[in-house]
Amino acid sequence: MEKLNSKLYMENCYIIKENERLRRKAQLLNKENQALLSELKQKLSSSSNPAGSSNLMPSSSSSSTSHSFHSSKSS
Repeated sequence: MEKLNSKLYMENCYIIKENERLRRKAQLLNKENQALLSELKQKLSSSSNPAGSSNLMPSSSSSSTSHSFHSSKSS
């Protein structure tokens, strides 16, 4: 029984470390996506298109991707 507990403990430690690694990667990707979206919006607003064309892009405040990664942390 103790051997099984040790094995499960080690697996749990590995899963926790992998989860932290993936969370950091997801946060970096989200940050990169936000920067690219901002750059795209800036290019669209400065282009020679009619004035209302930049309204076609969703606002970054409506994005919920950054919240989904923080809610999965368990205690």
